[in-house]
Amino acid sequence: MEEQELDLLQLWEVIKKRWKIIVVFPIIAALLSGIISFFVLDPVYQTSTTLIVGKKVSDDISNQASQLLDYNVLMANKQLAKTYGAIAKSRTVEENVIKSLKLEMTAEQLDKKITVDSVMDTEIIGISVVDKDPNLAADIANAMAKQFTDSVIDIKKVDSVSIIDKAVPIDIPIKPNKSLNILIAFVVGLMAAVGLVFLIEFLDNTIKNEKDVEEILGLPVLGTIPDFYAEKK
Repeated sequence: MEEQELDLLQLWEVIKKRWKIIVVFPIIAALLSGIISFFVLDPVYQTSTTLIVGKKVSDDISNQASQLLDYNVLMANKQLAKTYGAIAKSRTVEENVIKSLKLEMTAEQLDKKITVDSVMDTEIIGISVVDKDPNLAADIANAMAKQFTDSVIDIKKVDSVSIIDKAVPIDIPIKPNKSLNILIAFVVGLMAAVGLVFLIEFLDNTIKNEKDVEEILGLPVLGTIPDFYAEKK
């Protein structure tokens, strides 16, 4: 127990001896992160539209048959969700979006801005778009929905594609997360500072006091010379 307390005291002495490094490093890291987050990185906005793809059920069948058919169609639509996602992100759809909006970008560049997800256990498709311009992001998402509707009806011969929510511009950026960046930079700077302090202490093999003489050289201390200058000061 005493040895453990001694080790903790030694660690505290190391930290206390070089406390300025531990304080300054994380502050500088946080300031740099804040400057980069506020003045260097461009904000990125995200918006999305959701669609539902399905088949209509005929009105001239019995109620029981209608329920069974509804269930079968629902299960089929769930299984086709990944297929719909691939169609939505196909080169044909993306090139049509570029043409319709007269975008100055390639299909590969547009593809990086788009994410297509299927809502679990449903036939709902979500199309999300990120861009530095929130209005352009909304325009791309809505154009994607329109082009996807035309393509999936033509390719899969589905009866209906309905837009649940149209994309609207959202003025709150999803990144950079300035507060989180600053916090992470502070924590990383603190960890780096503590590591640097202990590294300096580990590499420092100079003898500074009688305790170092006993521990490093294994010799007993017979006497010490007082620092008259320090006492006078």
